[in-house]
Amino acid sequence: MSYNFSELESRGLEIQEWLKKEYQSIRTGRATPAILDSVKVEVYGSYMPINQIAHVSVEDAQSLRIVPWDTSQIKEIEKSLQKSDLGLSVNSDGKGLRLIFPELTGERRDQLKKLVGQKREEAHVSLRSAREDTWDEIQRQKKSGEITEDEMYRLKEQMEEKVQKVQKALGEIEEKKVKELDA
Repeated sequence: MSYNFSELESRGLEIQEWLKKEYQSIRTGRATPAILDSVKVEVYGSYMPINQIAHVSVEDAQSLRIVPWDTSQIKEIEKSLQKSDLGLSVNSDGKGLRLIFPELTGERRDQLKKLVGQKREEAHVSLRSAREDTWDEIQRQKKSGEITEDEMYRLKEQMEEKVQKVQKALGEIEEKKVKELDA
């Protein structure tokens, strides 16, 4: 009998996508609209992401331009950006906002690299949890007599190979982000 590893594989892909999304919000010194994904603005009595109330575009390597669809929201957007602790300079010109990304200092790069490591560790914890769930299911099948002991150990080897493949991918994602921070 063959075990279906599709649940483990899909959780591995979800973990990789989660890590990529988390890394997008870590500032590398270059302007990217993804950094604003975590910023919510109070508009019309509820909190909304900036990209749902304004057009966000990259002006150059060091700045973003935010043009709200309703210009009366400029002050609220500006307030939210200043509270966000992203370390960006905010300038308003009446029609929109300009976000300026300052150059990263060595100290800030080190802090961001630590954050990158923490996010990767969170991904590893999720992966370990997925591995444990799969191993528990394989052991349950062994106890119920659905598979033999030899099959259990063969499935364990296959499971470990799949986990190592995801761990390697997580390492590559982290390495890419660290290179961006060093650039």
